[in-house]
Amino acid sequence: MKKSSFSGLFLASAMIFSAVVTTTNLSAQEKTLRIATEGTYAPWSFVDNAGQLTGWDVDIANALCKQMQAKCTIQAQEWDGIIPGLNARKYDLIVASMGVTEKRKQQVAFTKRYKNTSSQFAAKKGTLTDTSPAGLAGKRIGVQRGSIQDTFLTQTYAKSEIVRYDKTTDVEMDLLSGRVDALLANKVTSMLGFLKKSEAAGFELLGEEYSGGLLGDGNAIALRKEDTELLAKVNAAIDAIIADGTYDKVTAKYFTFKLM
Repeated sequence: MKKSSFSGLFLASAMIFSAVVTTTNLSAQEKTLRIATEGTYAPWSFVDNAGQLTGWDVDIANALCKQMQAKCTIQAQEWDGIIPGLNARKYDLIVASMGVTEKRKQQVAFTKRYKNTSSQFAAKKGTLTDTSPAGLAGKRIGVQRGSIQDTFLTQTYAKSEIVRYDKTTDVEMDLLSGRVDALLANKVTSMLGFLKKSEAAGFELLGEEYSGGLLGDGNAIALRKEDTELLAKVNAAIDAIIADGTYDKVTAKYFTFKLM
């Protein structure tokens, strides 16, 4: 009987220990934040020569995770499916220079703004002088599918042919080859990414800068609407990395100017 009681006690203790280990592992998993970024959008997020995902958004994401004392994983996700992937719980945050628009607010929650943004056309030098809807009537304009620039062009440039691509790099390649007459993208992306390439020496930014309205109210981090506690934590972390200089330090790594 004593042996049986001891065995039963040992089994019960083992079950309790197992439950504690399981609970501990679940807690660790809950602290792991899965973050999605775009991955082909230099200098914001891109794969470097060593095959590593890097860029301003990646560094900001890591800084936020450090501030929140959270373990994080960061993955690349094609832009057209990035919001559906969030709501399907494939990841918890989108840190990808996403423009805040009314349409997107219906699908996700946004943190406070973490940078300003504007959009501008790029084209071969000397080919275009007027970038208004009338001036680009009949022209082929390249844009990333599902972007704020896509929405802007669709609703504003009805007399132009809008050519959509999955990646900004594909838009740039077709502009270089002459398959589109112009592209519309984030100004900084074109200025420090596309126009820095040797093959783009004969191209330029032109026309006015566009912001607000269909192009959104700056950029923010997207979360699922129900994740209100996480939203509060990320907002607090944004404030903290701005206050302690981390935000400016990351920005200075990529740019010679401030982002907000």
